[in-house]
Amino acid sequence: MKVAPRFGPGHRVLVTGGAGFVPSHLVDSLVARGCAVVALDNFVTGSKDNIAHLHDKRNFTLVEADISDGLPTHHPALAERFDAILHMASPASPTDFATLPVEILRVGSVATLHLLDRAVADGARFLMASTSEAYGDPKEHPQRETYWGNVNPIGVRSVYDEAKRFSEAATMAYHRYRGLDAAIVRIFNTYGPRMRPDDGRAIPTFISQALRGEPITVHGTGNQTRSICYVEDLVRGILLLLDSTETGPVNCGTEHELTMRQLAELIVSLSGSDSEVTYVTRAADDPEMRRPDLTLARELLGYEPSVAPEDGLRRTIEHFRERLG
Repeated sequence: MKVAPRFGPGHRVLVTGGAGFVPSHLVDSLVARGCAVVALDNFVTGSKDNIAHLHDKRNFTLVEADISDGLPTHHPALAERFDAILHMASPASPTDFATLPVEILRVGSVATLHLLDRAVADGARFLMASTSEAYGDPKEHPQRETYWGNVNPIGVRSVYDEAKRFSEAATMAYHRYRGLDAAIVRIFNTYGPRMRPDDGRAIPTFISQALRGEPITVHGTGNQTRSICYVEDLVRGILLLLDSTETGPVNCGTEHELTMRQLAELIVSLSGSDSEVTYVTRAADDPEMRRPDLTLARELLGYEPSVAPEDGLRRTIEHFRERLG
């Protein structure tokens, strides 16, 4: 199945968290399409460097605000109707879970409700960025969208897991009972340029350590697995869902599954580092396995990731090499 572009010139699109890692790449694609894009960010975790190249684009506007406090409709860019709203905002790294727990809960709950109300009022398509964390430490492998998950509701990670699960429930309620044109994408482990070096996730941590010649710190035995998706593939999948009439939830990621040990060794090899791989205590509630079942994405959207881990990691390593000097 092929999904035709639904949003382009003449369409106004709001992207929350627009200066973040994944959202900034989405903003690039939407601006390139000719959409009038408004990126909203409070810069708690987003970076102005991620969108600096867009400031001279006539169809791009940056609004600095905290969506959890409501949309500042006095701003001219937010006063007009939107055709699509993409709720991408949220701190999403393990380090954020401990330092920004309340902010994560608010952006998943209060901010989501603000945006759902606005989407209904505007008659806009609403895309909710959810996460594979909604599956918790899954007992089903790979994970299908019909799997309800295995989530610890009071663990350190729960602020993110449960915020996203609430946002999914709210989105579906507005879809069923208020006629909202909605879509939910469950994003699996994504990597690429513009990740924060201090992100706390495995790939930026391993790359930063490798480039500095430091020991690579793998949590636990290193046998836990992740399926890593290059950001270019993820953005393509999100846009396919946005352009469709599907509601989902729909998994988006890749089936390239690696153990943490394999990932660490691959990064050491690709970076030309002489770092040694070491092992440290595994974090609580760290999922044992994570891989999406992409059957639905393929059938409904024609989605097919194309970037091999070696290629994507090489690009990401070069980005980090330039950034870290």
